[in-house]
Amino acid sequence: MSWDTLFLLFNYWAFVGWAALAFAPRGPKILALILYAGVFLLCLVYTILIAGFLTGGIDPGGSGGGDFTTLAGVMKLFDTPGGATLGWVHYLAFDLFTGMWIARDADQKGFSRIVQFPFLFLTLMAGPVGLFLWLIVRERRARASSKAA
Repeated sequence: MSWDTLFLLFNYWAFVGWAALAFAPRGPKILALILYAGVFLLCLVYTILIAGFLTGGIDPGGSGGGDFTTLAGVMKLFDTPGGATLGWVHYLAFDLFTGMWIARDADQKGFSRIVQFPFLFLTLMAGPVGLFLWLIVRERRARASSKAA
């Protein structure tokens, strides 16, 4: 299977998790499904890819090589189809996990789904931006709740 096909497959897989997180009822079974069928499997794929790259068992394509010790090494790794896919799977797994945390935290703090949606969308599209803004909003709600108690 080509790196392009794998890239698209992982993208679609993560998107299904995001759609479930945004629109499905958030019962324990749905959250477990997103965690294990979504985040866990993306983490497994990442683990297999990085182990394969580091041991030489999987060819990242392109010029190959690269490492994580220098900027030039990371650029060389990400300049391959496999390396870019590896980096993307990393983002997909962590962003979906972060989105789950935001959704569960927002549910616990009484935020409606409509209010949560922009934070989830920003986390999907630009992970740290969505998390950053959520942390600001959740802190304000936590302070307001502690003053009321």
